[in-house]
Amino acid sequence: MPDGSEQIAIRVVERIADIPAADWDACAGGDDPFTGHAFLSALEDAGCVSAESGWLPRHMAVLDGVGDVVAVAPLYVKGHSQGEYVFDWGWADAYERAGGRYYPKLQCAVPFSPIPGRRLLARPGPSGNATRAALAAGLVQLAQRHGLSSIHCTFCAEDEAALLADHGWLVRHGIQFHWHNRGYETFDEFLATLTSRKRKAIQKERRAVADAGIRAPILTGGDIKAHHWDAFHRFYVDTYDRKWGYPYLNRDFFALLSERLGDRVVLVTAERDGGMIAGALNLRGDHALYGRNWGADGNYPFLHFEACYYRAIDFAIANRIERVEAGTQGPHKIQRGYLPVLTHSAHWIADPGLRQPVADFVTRERSRMAHEMVALAEASPYRCNKS
Repeated sequence: MPDGSEQIAIRVVERIADIPAADWDACAGGDDPFTGHAFLSALEDAGCVSAESGWLPRHMAVLDGVGDVVAVAPLYVKGHSQGEYVFDWGWADAYERAGGRYYPKLQCAVPFSPIPGRRLLARPGPSGNATRAALAAGLVQLAQRHGLSSIHCTFCAEDEAALLADHGWLVRHGIQFHWHNRGYETFDEFLATLTSRKRKAIQKERRAVADAGIRAPILTGGDIKAHHWDAFHRFYVDTYDRKWGYPYLNRDFFALLSERLGDRVVLVTAERDGGMIAGALNLRGDHALYGRNWGADGNYPFLHFEACYYRAIDFAIANRIERVEAGTQGPHKIQRGYLPVLTHSAHWIADPGLRQPVADFVTRERSRMAHEMVALAEASPYRCNKS
């Protein structure tokens, strides 16, 4: 491990397969499935990330003096700003109108996944901060060498954002909504912590789904069959076509996900009259259940809330999982027990002419986020705000 006295080397690879899975995962740890070799390699092997999709893998590794991998970072050259969930289109537009070239840029992130977690992945030990600092320096060197406009480390851990800020990066805040398990034994025990009005509203929503003849069994691992993925992929593509545009994840990806992540894959399969009508995909970490994708073949009142929020809570309670992270957007999640949390991203801008106005913007944005957090906290559905 680097301690300041030994030589280290920075290596950039074009495929995650060029870094052995054991080495990558020794740096990533086992808690977060999204930064694991299995998830990232499934994206590549299925062709979801590629030059054609505008997500060109260029992963970075730090090697110690004997050639061992001691830190890694999931890294992509981006030709656009899609699939990131931390929006910089305004920066790109302003820079290009001023005669600059914003794309390509570097993105240190998990593609298509607004999941907060570590991005500068170092083996545990006393040299962790040194290797993370080496990654940060390597990212800047790579961008400078290739004349790239910027680097964006999105949904990183708070301490990583602080480390990058110490190296001159700009820090942005965002807001997500997470549900926290307070040791509940049943869903009703969770409901009992809510105000009467919110509790009755949730009960009404769940009853409406049941009265419509809809069941929502939860499948994991080998219980998820090819026909479930066929249906879910169809729902996913239709949802993106109607709402967000480009569906990055193809059918091969879901097959690889199921094969490589096993019981970490948690699929809510809404069914009626013997057929699957909707689905909600989650991945399970050591401490959290992460909601990712949802889709349905029609409009079913309250089914989105049941499949994505309430069944996730059911699963977390049954499996003693500490929290459910339900992804981006949605103050409407508050009344369903999901409370606001800050997310962090860090941004390095090469051109001082762009950097200064962006710095002014993110300073104002952080202030707005702080005020919004206070306002959202006041909307808590919990009695006495104890949760």
